[in-house]
Amino acid sequence: MHPQSHSTAKLITGFVLALVFTLIPFAAIWTSAFTVEMTFGLIALSALIQVGVHLHYFLGIDTHTPLENVLAMCFAGVLIILMVGGTLWIMFDLYERMM
Repeated sequence: MHPQSHSTAKLITGFVLALVFTLIPFAAIWTSAFTVEMTFGLIALSALIQVGVHLHYFLGIDTHTPLENVLAMCFAGVLIILMVGGTLWIMFDLYERMM
């Protein structure tokens, strides 16, 4: 990574975008302007876009990133999916057993 890759303007742009994509779901829930399904979709879309903003502006991972970094990010994603999926599986199984 180059020392100049995290300029102040890039960090401020990333911060503003992250703030906007954080406030969008809060505003959607606060105003109740959308249906529940559309609100959940908006929250999920904002979260995915925010992950991309964080990867690009703060971690410096973009299309020119070396393969090792991309593979490390994919591995981290698989681990997160396994942990969240396993947690939900256990919670729903416990819920069914308690009922």
